Amino acid sequence: MHAPAPVGIFDSGIGGLSVAREIRQALPAEHLLYVADSAYVPYGDRTVDEVRARTLAAGHHLERLGAKLLVLACNTASGAALELMRERLSIPVVGLEPAVKPAVAASRNGRVGVMATTGTLRSERYARLVQAYGNGAQVIAQPCVGLADAIEDGHLDDDVLHALLPGYTGPLTAAGVDTVVLGCTHYPFVREQIAAALGPGVQIVESGPAIARQTARVLHERGALEASGPGSLRILTTGDPVEVAAVAARIWGEPLPVERLELAHHPSASPADAHA
Repeated sequence: MHAPAPVGIFDSGIGGLSVAREIRQALPAEHLLYVADSAYVPYGDRTVDEVRARTLAAGHHLERLGAKLLVLACNTASGAALELMRERLSIPVVGLEPAVKPAVAASRNGRVGVMATTGTLRSERYARLVQAYGNGAQVIAQPCVGLADAIEDGHLDDDVLHALLPGYTGPLTAAGVDTVVLGCTHYPFVREQIAAALGPGVQIVESGPAIARQTARVLHERGALEASGPGSLRILTTGDPVEVAAVAARIWGEPLPVERLELAHHPSASPADAHA
């Protein structure tokens, strides 16, 4: 009997495990095949062309491995490459975007902060999102340079993390936001620490649960849901499997198998005139 087709999940690093966790809770029978481009993390500091090339290479690889759907569990990759991925791949692609719409709806004072990578915040997709769903609210973009890196390196609740956070949360507190969007899949792993730095009365919104619901919806529509479990999670990384496994185990709460993956750039990832 052949193995069931997996749900492919892609992120620049281990941050997308926050999305994988939500998918696992919503769809416990599914087999998840996770690709972390850890050799190139974080994507937020890379050019649009490079992010597109890496994301497309990973998408094609997951397609070749038999994935029945691809979840782009990276805001920066979705911002740069979602439309391209949907053009180039034959499987459905579920993208991620900062949860601006629900945050604006939840805000009481109309001041919303968005914590994300520079790459996400400079993307046209993000600009369209704020334009479409800002709804008169003041949406304050807060780039968090170095935060995804720190989490990727396992700084989940230590002096390194606590030294970084005030630089990101201070401007949002000063602006009087009452709702903050975690616009990077790494950030939910330090949600409690971010909440403490923001202070009481600030609600936090993230995208993972909505992505899990959308994944379930697309699989259901295609008649591709697994009927019975248990599911599994397999991780492939372009980085050091031992290092990735150590942090992934801390985040997931149990050891996870991690395998090395060689991922070549895809030569035709984007038009020559794509702007960085």
